[in-house]
Amino acid sequence: MDTLFKGAAVRLKDIDIPRIGAEIGVGEDELHAFMDVEAAGSGFDGAGRPKMLFEPHVFYRLLGKGAKRDAAVKAGLAYPKWGMKPYPKDSYPRLVKAMAVDEATALMAASWGLTQILGENHRDAGYTSPQALVTAFMASEANHLEATVRLLVAWKVDDDLRAHRWPVIARTWNGPGYKQNLYDTKMAAAFAKWQKIRDTPFAPSAAVGPAVAALSATIDTAASADKDTIERVQLQLKGLGYTEVGSVDGKVGTMTATAIRAFRAENGLPAADVIDDELLLALQKAKPRQIAPERSNAPADVVRDKVPEVKANWLSKVGGYIFGIPAAIGALVKPTLDNIPAAKEYIDPLTSIASDVPGWVWLAGVAGIAGALVLVARHGEQKGVEAFQTGARR
Repeated sequence: MDTLFKGAAVRLKDIDIPRIGAEIGVGEDELHAFMDVEAAGSGFDGAGRPKMLFEPHVFYRLLGKGAKRDAAVKAGLAYPKWGMKPYPKDSYPRLVKAMAVDEATALMAASWGLTQILGENHRDAGYTSPQALVTAFMASEANHLEATVRLLVAWKVDDDLRAHRWPVIARTWNGPGYKQNLYDTKMAAAFAKWQKIRDTPFAPSAAVGPAVAALSATIDTAASADKDTIERVQLQLKGLGYTEVGSVDGKVGTMTATAIRAFRAENGLPAADVIDDELLLALQKAKPRQIAPERSNAPADVVRDKVPEVKANWLSKVGGYIFGIPAAIGALVKPTLDNIPAAKEYIDPLTSIASDVPGWVWLAGVAGIAGALVLVARHGEQKGVEAFQTGARR
């Protein structure tokens, strides 16, 4: 159980707070004040898992009427109103049981990480699925805070945070009962406290604007970007729906580069596969992508008419078949034909061209080259089709 939801669990760095805050034009004092009240102290529990609270009343609501909810109620995993039963010290065992009823709904019925974001808000937090949100939250607290900022923007209260309208922030995050717990008063007091504490040294450049400059410490190219940055970009791209498979390994391989190109193409960035300030800023603001079914399901014959590289690979493959199949057949039947005098008269002049190399070796070599050409063309065609379907190539 302890390892099921355990990832890298990287803690929030001091520089992460002003860096992420700059993305919406606030300083670290505002985010500190918000986290002091809304954060769970840290984003991970003692086992290195994202802090999580499973909400049976939310599970009940999200499941709706039917056999699944009936089963969840019978197992004590769902009930209609908050507070009907006490919460256990560790919610993970109950979550795992709920996942056996319905995995996605169970993850959506839990609050996750540093600021306890409810899984059902995964899209506003910038992820295509609750599974993607949980995977990202397993990696680092910076992902928790970035998701929090995306939620503030999606819920249109980032301007209220900038203006220090604490009642609006508290009501939006906690509901109408925020006054009962004095959330707004606590935020105001926390902000006043942090204003007296020296900020983490951080100097965005006015030339490129504070939001972009907040990321200026990041290396400009994918090849030289640090491992943590690449892993963060990989997680974000997966969460936004730009790649479905592949490991988060901190290396820019073909799949990551393709996803970067697709994201840049769809978000108005210059065509490239680099990780630069513009890319990092756009990733923070992006919503999960929506690809038209006719594009994501486009068959190879349709893509050939749209992508020259795919058509070229297809023609190479066809050429390989045309050239290679006869050569392969010739290589197979040559020994037999050699024993037929009439056929031998036609074959000998051809094989003499290869000098001392036996004719069957020559033909087999040609067949092998043609076969390799077919394999390379197939691979190229497949990659071209995938690039078109994911939006990396238009």
